[in-house]
Order: sequence, then structure tokens, then C-alpha cells
Amino acid sequence: MPPTLASLVHHSALKLTVRAGEGRLDVPVRWAHVSELADPVPYMEGGELLLITALKLDAEDPEAMRRYVRRLAKAGVVGLGFAVGVNYEEIPEALVDAAEEEGLPLLEVPRRTPFLAISKAVSAAIAADQYRAVTAGFAAQRELTRQALTDGPEGLLRALAAQVDGWTALYDASGAVVAAAPEWAGRRAARLTAEVERLRERPAPASAVVGGAQEAEPSGSGGSARYDDRVELHSLGTGRRPRAALAVGTAAAPGTAERYAVHSAVALLTLTTERSRSLHAAQQRIGAAVLRMLLAGEPDHARAVAGDLYDGLLDAPFRVIVADSAAAEPDGDPFDGLTEAVESAAARAGEAVLLVPEGERLVALVPDGGAAVAACVRYAAALEPARAAGSAGSDSGDPDPLVVGLSAPAGPIAAAAAYKQAEQALSVARRRGRVLVEHEQLAAGSVLPLLADDAVKAFADGLLRALHEHDATGRGDLVASLRAWLSRHGQWDAAAADLGVHRHTLRYRMRRVEEILGRSLDDPDVRMELWLALKATTPD
Repeated sequence: MPPTLASLVHHSALKLTVRAGEGRLDVPVRWAHVSELADPVPYMEGGELLLITALKLDAEDPEAMRRYVRRLAKAGVVGLGFAVGVNYEEIPEALVDAAEEEGLPLLEVPRRTPFLAISKAVSAAIAADQYRAVTAGFAAQRELTRQALTDGPEGLLRALAAQVDGWTALYDASGAVVAAAPEWAGRRAARLTAEVERLRERPAPASAVVGGAQEAEPSGSGGSARYDDRVELHSLGTGRRPRAALAVGTAAAPGTAERYAVHSAVALLTLTTERSRSLHAAQQRIGAAVLRMLLAGEPDHARAVAGDLYDGLLDAPFRVIVADSAAAEPDGDPFDGLTEAVESAAARAGEAVLLVPEGERLVALVPDGGAAVAACVRYAAALEPARAAGSAGSDSGDPDPLVVGLSAPAGPIAAAAAYKQAEQALSVARRRGRVLVEHEQLAAGSVLPLLADDAVKAFADGLLRALHEHDATGRGDLVASLRAWLSRHGQWDAAAADLGVHRHTLRYRMRRVEEILGRSLDDPDVRMELWLALKATTPD
């Protein structure tokens, strides 16, 4: 505890006597200052015990004393020490009354107590308080380190919450709450997601203070309560963008010991974050080797190399994600957002994922039907409006910055096939101007949208041009007849009925088609090409 006026009054060597303001002696004293100026306020910072002999004051003038004491109180002076037996044998009643009226503690200093003794006592008490704070801070640092080593970040958060008599929370790279202490603090921490996101946009290290009334559910209570708190947010990590964030909520600004504890927690969590990044890089190298073995058709070798690293990912159905970025991003990894979304969702759900950067591509293996797949789909859906707006407002033909293909569920034996499916889905996504396409959507849909490619249209126009030119002369309707005949699978009567002509007329027209095209309609490949050409040029 810092020194207070009460502790100075109880100091046996000082022999101070309280003459006014006895009810406000518990105020902390920041310093003891001597000044005989008639107006020392310009030299005050607040929190001082002002020591005077009234050398330049008319201490017996009630109005002058009221003005003097009022200025001191407004400046934040916490007490006034008056030395008797120097200029006045006792404290004038005018000063006593003014101090009592203003509520400013007035201490009588006996002649045998020098001001220097009071200053020394205040200085010694402040130094002792600082030493206790530093000692407590080192003890807190040791406890936090022990908890971090034994129980990980969760144990560290619990220890820090106890040290600051408040609550703590840890956020991941996406701004989601990873852990909180006590348990009720999770709901409080979740409300600060927007502030954490703003903090992450600033270069590390960064911090911010959020204050105000918040709703909480204190541990052990049956309902909710409202109270004012002060929340400090600290970024964690040394990279360009923070990898995580720490929130510390307290009823008031932390003291010296609490500040030591917070700074120690930030350092320990930053070390943990950086160590995790190093381990993550090593895991990515292993993941790249595992992926190559899977794609080479060596699932047993892949399992042997992976060991327990991917926690059963290779023993259950998984999906392959292939993300491509044709547009370079000089400010960072173009897959950073997608990677954070997938990894954060997987971490919260306890899922294992395998992510391997491959130049301008990112390949990932994620559990089928898990949180990582859902996070990937949500992330792509959030980008779709911007993609659509960019496509509508620009004719530059610039490549899309992010395109994602998602395979159907597969196992280790079929990993190569799943990778091919993801590539095919990615190609369709790029062709359609989409952010993400799932391979299952292609199988469940129609092949006709794939005919929108310019090369396919050009082929179809060339194949049917001679028929269109014939019809343009008014000598028949070969294109419509061909369409009707193909749609009826070569059934003459049904196709002729659809056209409203005799079947012999239709037979004549089909012979003309064969003559003009130089192809036989008995060939199933020819019929298939003609049908697709009709669909590509004049879809229903």
C-alpha cells in the first residue's frame, strides 16, 4: 500500500497532529513538497502533502485562507502540513476553519520535526511499496510461468485473473475466444470481438483500453449483474499481423504488481505463440511429405510418417481443398484469411487438418462434415458479393484473387482422385466467376452450364453453320427437325408429330442433314456432338 496521511499521523517519530479533515486521512500521498509561495498551485501535480511555515501568508486573514485552501484542494493537494513554532506559535484559526470548511486535512507539525523527516518518511514508504510491488510482480511472474508450463494457456489465464482480481480471455487469430477465466468471462470476452479485430489491424505490439458498463455473470451467482470495468487488450506475436490477443478486465486501473503480472502474461503468451508458429512450420513440412505420399498412392507410408500428428484424419473420410491465387498480394499471404478461418474453426472443434502451401496454391485435407469444411464454405460465401461486384464493374479481365475447389468425401486410397476432383471444381469455379465450387455440385447438377465456354460455342457454331445457312434460304427447317428427332431418340413418328409433318418428310430432312454435314446419324458420337452443339447454341 502507498503511504497515506493516516500512516504518517501514526508514524511514531513524526508526532503529527490532525487539526482538520480527520475523515479524509486515507488518501494516498504521492510526495511531500515544501513551498512558501503564496500560490504554489502551478508547481503541483496532485497527490502532494504540502508543507509550509506560512512565511509569506497572512494566515490570520479568513478570506485569504479560504482562497488559499480552495486553490490547493482544486489542484489535488491531499493535505497541508503546518509547522508551528516558526512564524506562528500555533496554527491560526482562520487556516483551521478554511481547511475544515473545504475538507482538506490539516496536520500540525511540531517544531522538533523537520520537514526533511516527513519527506524521508514519505519517500521510504513509497520505496517500500514499490519494492513490495516488484517482489509481488516477480512472484506473479514465477506463478504464471509455472501455470503456463503445467496447464498451458488456460492455467496462465486462471492465474492472471487471480493476480489482477478480475477476468482474462485469450483470442485466436480470427478474433474468436479460445479460453477465458473465470468461466463466466467467456460471454464478456465475446462482446469485444470488434475491438480485437481493430487491434489486429495495427502492427504488433499493440494495446488498447476499453471501458464502460458491461453485463456479466459472476461465478456462483444465479443471475446477471452490471458493473463498470476496465478492459485492456494486448496483441500477441511478433509478425506483421498479431496471431492472438489477450484481454484483461479489472474494476480499476492495475497497480504496479498487477502491471508486472499482465506484462509477464503477454511475454509468456507471445513466446507460446511464436513457438507454436515454429512448430506449425515444421508440421507443414511433414504435411507436405504426407500429402505427396497420398497423391502417389502410398497411404500406408503416409500414415507411418504422420503418426499421431493428424489425430485420425487419415483414418476417416476427408475432403481435399485446393485454393488458387492468380493475383499476387505484396502485403502478405493471399491465403492468410482462408487459412485462419479453417485453422481456427478446426481448433475450436478439436479437429485435425493438414494444410500445405504449394506456391500459388494451398492444399488442405479436412474432415468430411466437420467445422473446417463449414468454415471454408462460409469464408468463400463472404467473398462472393465482392467478387460479383468486381466482375460487374470491370472489363479488365484480371484474374480472380482467390478461387477454391472442394472435392467429394474420400479416403487415403482415393486421395489422388479427390485431389483431381478438387482441381476440376476449382477450374469450374474460375470459369463461372465463383469463389468456391464443390465437386458434388457438379455431379448433382447438369453438364450444360459447362458448355458456356467460348471454345465450345465456337465449335458448335462451326458444326451447325451449314444447316443454319440452308434454313436461311427458306428451303426447309433442318435445325428444328434435327432437334426434334434427337430429342425423341430417333423415333420417327413421335418426332414428326412434334413437328406437325409426315414421317416421310422428316426422313427426307434427316437425309439432307447427313448430306450437308457429311456425317452419318447412325453414329452415336455424331448424334451426341450434334445434340450438345444444339444445346450450346440454342439452349432451352
